[in-house]
Amino acid sequence: MDTTFLKNNFDLIALVLILVLLAWNVFLQVRLEKTRKRIKIFFKGRKTKDLEEVIAEQLKRMKKTENDVKELFAWDEKLQKIADISIQKVAVVRFNPFKDVGGDQSFAIVLLDKDDNGLVISSLYSREGTRIYTKPIEKGGSSYHLSEEEEQAIQKAMK
Repeated sequence: MDTTFLKNNFDLIALVLILVLLAWNVFLQVRLEKTRKRIKIFFKGRKTKDLEEVIAEQLKRMKKTENDVKELFAWDEKLQKIADISIQKVAVVRFNPFKDVGGDQSFAIVLLDKDDNGLVISSLYSREGTRIYTKPIEKGGSSYHLSEEEEQAIQKAMK
């Protein structure tokens, strides 16, 4: 009975088999086209012939990028060292040290790095002339006597 069914419906079975194979072929063609579109991204703007060359080119680019990043980190460390000893905090306090002179013509200016090291420059204005003093500052203090205005300027700069 099975052989008879096959002999009698051979055309029908062949047609179904052909339709299944045709559907499978269409499915594979669609998948192939999608894959080609994805691969075109790798070849865009390149003179390479195959994916292996594209991967090799990408590896070269990655190596160069790694070297560039290392150079940038080294440069960043150098800049950070310079920034650490550069003036980062500045404050000015104006004042009138003498009662006979009008206005706040005198001043104390503080220049500090990130560790509160630097200097204070004081200018005292009077009718006879102007005097300028400088005192070193280490960790927010000085081994020299500081006036009230100089102390005020240091506190202002450290905030």
